[in-house]
Amino acid sequence: MSAIKGVVVGHGSLAAALIDAVQRIAGADTGLVAVSNTDCDRGSLEEKILAAVGDGPAVVFIDMPSGSCLFAAMRRLEGKSGTRVVTGVNLAMLLEFVFNRDGDVNEVAEHMVQVGIRAVAAR
Repeated sequence: MSAIKGVVVGHGSLAAALIDAVQRIAGADTGLVAVSNTDCDRGSLEEKILAAVGDGPAVVFIDMPSGSCLFAAMRRLEGKSGTRVVTGVNLAMLLEFVFNRDGDVNEVAEHMVQVGIRAVAAR
C-alpha cells in the first residue's frame, strides 16, 4: 500500500508555513503539499486542490471548518474515492500524519482528527 499524500489548504501563506514547520521538525520528506487560496477564485482554487491531490489516496487538511478553502475542496472532492477532508489543521496533526500516513485513508483521517482535538487545551 502506498503512503497517503497530505494536501494542506489554507488562507494566505498558512499552509506553506505549517509545512515548513513540519519539515524543520521531521525532515524533508513529509508527503505534504501546500495550496494557498491567495489570488484564487473558487474555480482556480478547486483546480489547484484537485491537481495537488492527484490520483492516489490523500488526506486534505483545511485550515477552517468553513469558508472558501473548505467549499472548494468539498465541491471537487466529495465522493472521490480514497480522499478525505479534515478541517482545523494544526501542527500536531501534521506531525502525526507524516509519521503515520500508511494504511486506510479513512482510518488515517479519523486518527488525525483525534490528534488535532488532543492538541487543543486550556491550561
